[in-house]
Amino acid sequence: MEINLTDWLGEHIWVIWLSVAALLAVAEILSLDLVLIMLAAGALAGAGVALIAPDLWWLQLLVAAGVSIGSLALLRPTLLDKVRRMPGYRSSTDTMVGSTGTAVSQISYDGGEIKVAGLSWSARTMTPGQVIDKGDEVEVYEIDGAIAVVYPKHGELP
Repeated sequence: MEINLTDWLGEHIWVIWLSVAALLAVAEILSLDLVLIMLAAGALAGAGVALIAPDLWWLQLLVAAGVSIGSLALLRPTLLDKVRRMPGYRSSTDTMVGSTGTAVSQISYDGGEIKVAGLSWSARTMTPGQVIDKGDEVEVYEIDGAIAVVYPKHGELP
């Protein structure tokens, strides 16, 4: 008796749901954004329904979507709040302070652009009248909204 993989997967759809849940959980480890893990929980719920009712694919999808949306709406905000209140927590913008980058364009108090850790940021100098030339190394002093306030890495502070 020869078993065809597609036939077997068709009869054991829960394996597909479980595989999707595992892949999403692994991807969550790389992103750490608490979104993919919520989708993984939905896929896990879909796997549970597939074990109980393998022919009700619409119910599997409905439960998976419901659990995913519910956990994203109800559980994720609570978890993010707890993470942000942990001692030593620093947001991604907080970690930018003190980072070294390169001026992609000339930077003045009116604006410019830098590249830090492979990401482009709008930037401005700390003080009016200060100019940083394109290609110079800069250090991030603070983040002001979506703008990095910078000063020359190899120069004196104003």
